[in-house]
Order: sequence, then structure tokens, then C-alpha cells
Amino acid sequence: MHDPVPRLPSLLEAVLSVGTDLELRATLQHIVDAAAELTEARYAALDMTDPGRDGLTGIRTAERPEPPEPPEPPESTESPKPPELPELPELVVPIHVDDEVFGDLRLAGKREGPFTDEDEQLVRVLATQAGIAIGNARLYETARQRERWIEGAAAVTTALLSGESAADALMTVAERARRLAEASAGVILQPTEDGGMEIVTASTLDDPGDIVGVVIEPGSPVLEQLLGGEPVFIDDTATDPRMTTPVRHRFGPSMMLPLQAGGRLLGTLALPRRRGGRPYTAVERLLATQFASQAALALVHAEAQHSRERLAVYEDRDRIARDLHDLVVQRLFATGMMLESTQRRSAGTGDTDKDVHAMLGRAVDELQSTVQEVRTAIFALQQPPADAPTTFRGKVLREAAGAGAVLGFQPSTRFIGAVENRLAEPVAGRLLTALRRALTAASRRAGASRVEITVDVTAPLPDGRPGVRLTVFDDGGAGNGHTEGGGAEGGAGTTVTWQSPL
Repeated sequence: MHDPVPRLPSLLEAVLSVGTDLELRATLQHIVDAAAELTEARYAALDMTDPGRDGLTGIRTAERPEPPEPPEPPESTESPKPPELPELPELVVPIHVDDEVFGDLRLAGKREGPFTDEDEQLVRVLATQAGIAIGNARLYETARQRERWIEGAAAVTTALLSGESAADALMTVAERARRLAEASAGVILQPTEDGGMEIVTASTLDDPGDIVGVVIEPGSPVLEQLLGGEPVFIDDTATDPRMTTPVRHRFGPSMMLPLQAGGRLLGTLALPRRRGGRPYTAVERLLATQFASQAALALVHAEAQHSRERLAVYEDRDRIARDLHDLVVQRLFATGMMLESTQRRSAGTGDTDKDVHAMLGRAVDELQSTVQEVRTAIFALQQPPADAPTTFRGKVLREAAGAGAVLGFQPSTRFIGAVENRLAEPVAGRLLTALRRALTAASRRAGASRVEITVDVTAPLPDGRPGVRLTVFDDGGAGNGHTEGGGAEGGAGTTVTWQSPL
């Protein structure tokens, strides 16, 4: 065994490097790179025992070097046998985290000769420190995830109790959950009268039109669990025999979580990822289940609040009816007395026709005024106690608020021009879809601390036609800008531009 002391500085540098980052994937990459540099290996990999726990696949430095070519077989009259390829020597050292085997650190292709006992000794020291760094990174990652989900649940509760309609409330839950879970879609299902479940709300990066209305028919194997309020976790929606919907082929890992509060099942929150997407970790499943429970409780409270507000409306209508009754009766009584008096005076006192005409005119005016009061009151009583429709500005601000729950800060939003008057469907819908994509991409870029959203309906298109331009800037990374249907602005960070004719 060689003396490892001459390589001690390299070992210390490698040990320090593996703990410089708290993000789990970056920590694992530091471990693999440090092991390769320490042993002068051309190939290094970290194969995890349970990749699904952390939602990561194996970490590698480079492609595995090819083994040396076998020697040419000697000429022979016998039929040639297939040559046996020599095995590439490997150094395999396990990494333990909290008394569990996290994975194996594999090294191959040493530049000068085979691996030595000194190499193994150095890598084992590195593996010990790597286990500590991985444990710390796991704790940090779990804390970050928990913080994002808690903030998202709080934002949902605030939004639901601010007076949204029932449909908007379900969409708020679906959108926030989709962003927090990094899912392809956020879907709300509710029980049907015939014992199935129907998708009533869907938030996706694409058009959700072909998802809303999809029904899980009675008799589906997964229905018994969903209607019983049990969570269902699926590894691959496209191939799971329990899934029978016509849209299942496009999705992979999924969570189906009960929206249940006080023993009452409001529905199911489904969060599918794209087919081939990374599986949900145990931590993500736990946090999403807790989010669904809190969202269900907020939905119940919001429903109760709407009921109280509706009751207040009905009470106010009772007051209006009483006032109307008193007003109408008093005016009609006074008008009747006036006409009766006019009739007596015109018959017994000899007043001129002019005086009679004036008094009759006043009586007619009173009657017309009374009729107008009645019509106004009846119109007010006929209006349903519904919430005001969500404006386009409100929808943009809601998208920004949803992204803020993931980013950890609130994006700034600016509107230029009369967006409410000039923007109509389907342009407004396409703009919101582009905004969701841009905000999702911004939330995935490291180092983003500022996001700016601008909707401008005064900017003409390059061909001179009136148009709308959406610009989303974030200072994460060092992008060059991206454009959908128009030009983009460069600079530090990333700018996404989308535009369309009005």
C-alpha cells in the first residue's frame, strides 16, 4: 500500500468540494467529479439503491471508456470462437447515509495502471464525507419542498376566502397544486350521479379542452379507492390497468388525492406528470396529501362563507321587499286620496279645468314614479347572488400569484393599454397559456430573484397590424431570450416574448 500522505491535499480539497452545495443533484455531481479527479479515473458513476426516493437517476461524469481491443486470434482450421472481451477493472465503494446504503460509487478507466489500495482508501474517506453531505442536502431539499407547499397552501386558502366563485376556487386549487408538484396537469374530479367521477376542472400548460368532461366510468378498479377517500399513487398512468380514461396514454407518474374535510368528499385532486417523467418521491407524496387536505378544508370554509353571503343577500332582499311594500302602499294610498279629492272638488267647488288638470297631472306623475320604483326593486330582486366575473387582469395576476408560491417571491406585473377592452377570446386564452409556460420555465431556472410580466396592447406587429405583446423577463441563468410569434430582447437573464394580432 502506498503512503496516501502526498495526496492528502487533493483529498482535503475533494472532501471540502462535496459539501459546497446544498442542492442534492449538485452535491451528487460534486461527489462523482471529486472521486474521478482524486483517482484519475476516466469514468465515474453513482448508482443509487433507491432512485425513486429522491427522484433522481444515476449521476455520471462521462461515457464509459471502451475496453482494450482483444488480440487477433491465431489462424486455425477449427471454426473460430467468439473472442472474450476483457472486463474493465472497476473500483466500487458504497456510500452510507444514516446507516443505509445510498448507492455505489463506481470508478473505471484509471489513466495509469489499475486502481491501488491507496485509491480505495482515499475513495472510502471521500465516501464517508459524501454520506454526511448527502444527508444534509436531503434535509435542505425536504425543508425547501415543505416551505413551498406550505406557502402554496396558505396562498390557496387566502384566495378561496377572498370571495371566488366555486368554479374559480377549484381552478385555483388545480393551478397551485400543478405548479408545486411540477406536474403536467392539475385536475379536479367530482362524483357523478351514476357512481363515476368526472373531470370538472383542469389546469395544464396546453389546452385543457379535451380533458375537462372526461369520465371515469363506474366499475373502474380505481374508483373504489377514490370514492372511499383514499389516495392513489400511480407509477405510469399510460400502462396501469386500473386507469381507463381515454387521455391516460399521455401521462406517466401520477397522484390522485382526496379532497375531503369533515367526513365529506368534495372530489379528487389528480397531479399527473408527462409520460417518462420522474416519479414522485415519498416526501412529495406526503406534502401533496397534506396540501389536498388543507385545500379541502379551505373549500369547505369558502363554501360556508358564500352561504353566509348568500343569506345576507336574501336578508337584504327581505328588507327591500318590506321597504317596497311600505313605499308602494303609502304612495298609492296618497295618490288615491289625491284623485278622490280632485274628484270631489271638480264636482262640488267649481274649480276651473286648469286646476283640475294640474292636480291630475301631479297624480299621474306620482303613479309613474311609483311604477318606476317597483320596476327597479323587482329588477334588483331578480338578480342572482353571483360573484362578479373574473377580469383578464385578474387572471394574469392570479397566474403571477401562483408562480410566486413556487418562486418564493412575487413577480411584478404591468399592463399597457386598455387590455380589458381590446383583448378577447381566443387571443386572451392563448396569452394565458403562453404566460403559464414562461412562468413555469422561469421557476426552473436557478438563481432567479426577479420576474417581470408586461402585457402591452399598444405595440403593433412587424407588419403594422394592431397586436398584443406578452413579455416575461427573469434574471435567472444567462439566457438569450426566446420568442413565440415575434422578436425578443436580449440581456442578462432570460426574456420570453409572445405576440399575436388582436
